[in-house]
Amino acid sequence: MDVVTLHPQLVMLGFPVGQVYLWHGPDGLTLVDTGVPGSGPAIERVVAGLGYRRQDVRRVLLTHWHEDHAGSAAEVAGWGDVQVVAHRLDAPVIRGAAAGAPPVLAGWERRLWDEVHAQMADAAVPPAPVHREVDDGDELDLGGGVGAVCLAVPGHTPGSVAYHLPGPGILFTGDTVARAPDGTVMVGVFNADPEGTAASFRRLAGLGAAVTCFGHGQPLLGAG
Repeated sequence: MDVVTLHPQLVMLGFPVGQVYLWHGPDGLTLVDTGVPGSGPAIERVVAGLGYRRQDVRRVLLTHWHEDHAGSAAEVAGWGDVQVVAHRLDAPVIRGAAAGAPPVLAGWERRLWDEVHAQMADAAVPPAPVHREVDDGDELDLGGGVGAVCLAVPGHTPGSVAYHLPGPGILFTGDTVARAPDGTVMVGVFNADPEGTAASFRRLAGLGAAVTCFGHGQPLLGAG
C-alpha cells in the first residue's frame, strides 16, 4: 500500500485495486471510500501513523456500492460513532437489501475486467449500515470549518456521487473519472450506464479543482 500526502489534511491510501482517502482535522477523521473487504487493518495503521485512533473516524463518505469502495464499510462502521454516508439509490445495495446494477462492458473492457478482478480476493462484501442518504447538492460538515458538497454523478452506478470541498478545492470523483497509467484523465470504466457516466464526467470536468482524487489512478494536482 502506498501512502501519499496530497494536502496538509489529506492522505491517499493506494491499494492494489483502488484508493481510500483520509481527511484529518481537529474534529476527527473522514474516510472517502473504504477499499475491498479486509482493508480495515491497513487503514487503521495509517490512522495511527497520523497520531489518531480508529475511534477518531467520524464519517465514511461512499462514492458508490462497488466492493473496492464499500468493501470495508461495515468493518469501519464498527469502530465507534461512525456515520456512513451514501446516495439514496446505492444505499439499499450497500445495506444488502438489493442487488446492484451490473456493468455494460464494451468489448475492450472485458479483458481489463478480468485483470482487475484477478487482483481482488474472492471475499463477500458484508452489508453495511448507511446512516445518512444523500442526493445532489447536499452538504456535509467535515469539521474544522470544512464542508463537502455531494454531487450526483449517475452512470457508473445509479447512485454514484462525487464529493467537492470548495474551500480547499478538492474533488473526489469516485469511479466516474479515472486516470490512466500514462496520466490521461478519462471516463471511468465498467459502467452500468456508459452514456450517463460520460455526461457526469463532463459535469465534474468543469469544476477546475486544485486536487482531483480518483477512485483509480494517480491524483491530479492543479486545475483539472
